[in-house]
Amino acid sequence: MRNLFLITFLIIFSFAAGAQNSAKDNAAVEQLRKEIVDDLTMNILPYWAKHAPDPAGGFYGLVSADNKPDPAANKGGILNARIVWTFSTAYRILGDDVYRELADRGARYFLEHFIDREHGGVVWDLKADGTVANAQKQSYVNAFGIYGLSEHFRATGCIESLQGAVAIYRSMIEHVFDPVNGGFIENFSRDWKLPENLAFPKGMNNNLHVLEALTNLYRVWKDPGLKGHLRRQIDVMSNKILDQNTWHEKLYLSMDFVPRMRIDSYGHDIEFSWLLVEAAEVLGDEEIIADTRRIAVNIADVQLREGTAPEGYVRGEKFWDARPFGAPPRNPEAEKHGERLEWWPQAEAVVGYFNAWQISGEEKYLDAAARAWAWIKKCYIDREFGEWYGNVYADGTPDRKSQKASMWRCPYHNSRMGFEIMTRTSFR
Repeated sequence: MRNLFLITFLIIFSFAAGAQNSAKDNAAVEQLRKEIVDDLTMNILPYWAKHAPDPAGGFYGLVSADNKPDPAANKGGILNARIVWTFSTAYRILGDDVYRELADRGARYFLEHFIDREHGGVVWDLKADGTVANAQKQSYVNAFGIYGLSEHFRATGCIESLQGAVAIYRSMIEHVFDPVNGGFIENFSRDWKLPENLAFPKGMNNNLHVLEALTNLYRVWKDPGLKGHLRRQIDVMSNKILDQNTWHEKLYLSMDFVPRMRIDSYGHDIEFSWLLVEAAEVLGDEEIIADTRRIAVNIADVQLREGTAPEGYVRGEKFWDARPFGAPPRNPEAEKHGERLEWWPQAEAVVGYFNAWQISGEEKYLDAAARAWAWIKKCYIDREFGEWYGNVYADGTPDRKSQKASMWRCPYHNSRMGFEIMTRTSFR
């Protein structure tokens, strides 16, 4: 009788504890959602809508920390494709016609100016007047062309954008895809010739964003050939670029995926963890979905132990060998304040840890997402000029000189964090 009473008590206690934990998690998620969505809709998107459009066409290539555009700056293909993606997603999710107008404006400019009519694919950047500045073919910028244009079609139904995305994809399959070893090669000349003596023909970051592009294109264009390439790219990322012994990606690789050096990039790893699961879910293969979820939680666990500081921020890269491009110049500010931390890994940590919590149910990942957001909220949001600081030092001091818009500084990472948290919590 006593044993029966004890068992009954333990069952009741476990249910009560579970309900308490569930209520606690729900409250944490609701707070996280509200704060992040507020930042997205009241700070990030309005900032780019106000400061990014260039009256001469497209979007400014450079905007200073205090919001001064440089009308003479080159316009990067990566920046413009990411802006197209951002406003397309904003319109698709939020339904605001202002975002539709900006998405249409960006897609039209991209199709008219960044597409190489003679050789196919996307050029690297343009002069301020819209003429070509650098016509080399980086597969990275081509991937973002696919990503942005396919999202524009997804949001608006614009057939020209879908046709543009498919044409870029076909150029990449013809010229960039390696049919022998798999994966995609890094860069080419304008007419798709491979440079001689390429030190690392395949890069992790390049192949990660090709995966992302194939995923988004397959959402809207169910081509059997594309499905096969998406499946192969998931396998390449999972088994050739990811080291499942360390749960870190290998960054710089030979044609047959031999790493040139060891660098642990915590921001890229946590970003990869959730993009991999997204790719598998869009592909729709249950066995692959289960495997990518296993991978994502393992990566998040390692990142939590190795790549995330107690304060909640994601640390910079760890170089095990010599830096690939030589030692950086002396940085007095970094020596004074500690390591300089870029904005984008912090945003990716919120999504990556939230994804791991959704898969595993382990509260430590939800807590890690909340701590990452708390650090962002405290240290990155620019309360004076808007948007986020591009860089913050480890003691929380912002780099007030870092640009708001440039070739690599864009609304893609932090707006995507907002969209992901909004959509992932919409059915709770």
